[in-house]
Amino acid sequence: ACKAALLRGSLAHRLLQSLPEIAAEARAATARAVLARNAQALPEPVREALLAETLAILDDARFAPLFGPGSRAEVPILGRLARPDGQPLLVSGQVDRLAVTADAVLIADFKTNRGAPRTLAEVPPDYVTQLALYAAVLGRLWPGRRISTALVWTETPELMEIPADARAAALARLGVAPAAP
Repeated sequence: ACKAALLRGSLAHRLLQSLPEIAAEARAATARAVLARNAQALPEPVREALLAETLAILDDARFAPLFGPGSRAEVPILGRLARPDGQPLLVSGQVDRLAVTADAVLIADFKTNRGAPRTLAEVPPDYVTQLALYAAVLGRLWPGRRISTALVWTETPELMEIPADARAAALARLGVAPAAP
């Protein structure tokens, strides 16, 4: 079951990364071809559910900026954040989806958890910390732009915004000051 869950998660990320570049009317067929080649180990109902969940996210107007022109998938991030003790905190990771507009930066991380959390209090703290670190680094690259972070739960599908105060609290636990808004 664990192996199937890992495969499902890997495929969800892959589809969310590549399908936005495909014309909307061709996405389902493209996704089915990808799943036929790479998901033979998953039962057909699981593959169809994954397809439906992925297409629902891509077709949802609430997620449009994440998949619109100029947005990018799997963006490597590397930065150094100052701490009061003088020891920098090194940040290295990969943003699942990044959208930068004239006035805002949207950072999204896709999560394939089954039984997706419904409230911020139910979200694993590591997820909030990860987005807080990404926001702090990217906020320095695009000063003056509003930074928004979200977890995209692929099961529901649901976009859960992680508010600035939750990110600031996560950074404070690490001894890092948040980026200026």
